[in-house]
Amino acid sequence: MSNKNNSRDENLRKSRLVFYENDVLKLNAEIDTFLELSKARCALLVDRDGHLVTRRGEPVKTAEDTISALIAGSFAATREMARLLGENEFAILFHQGTRDSIQLQLIGERTLLATLFDGRTNLGMVRFYAQETAGRITDILHDIHTQDRKADLNEDFGSRAEDALDKLF
Repeated sequence: MSNKNNSRDENLRKSRLVFYENDVLKLNAEIDTFLELSKARCALLVDRDGHLVTRRGEPVKTAEDTISALIAGSFAATREMARLLGENEFAILFHQGTRDSIQLQLIGERTLLATLFDGRTNLGMVRFYAQETAGRITDILHDIHTQDRKADLNEDFGSRAEDALDKLF
């Protein structure tokens, strides 16, 4: 593979969160523990661009890609409001409804944890356990970002893929 392709791949890795199955399994385990302890209904881990990384717990009533985009949009709008008020950003948002509530929490620089809960628990429990979980998820995300993912592929994968494409066309 050429240096140009390697550079482009590296830039993509830095600008986008890339998750492998093992990464998602680790994240799911943390979120499952969080849901059990907090008694929340559902948790979604969403990147700041509005892409769903994983959802655990009860299904959401709306399409997950729609709610993920709205979560990211809500956080982006609130970031601008914080800036106007002299803050860098607000790290935690809370919306309370008559039956259901949602807490949105920034985790690291690039992900959001959205927690849906109802009368089975309270905001204090959700906040307490979300804070602990955020730290563990931050560690997992740091490990994911710093791993050399090229080692996951066979060294000759790129050249074999190029050969296969050349034969195809």
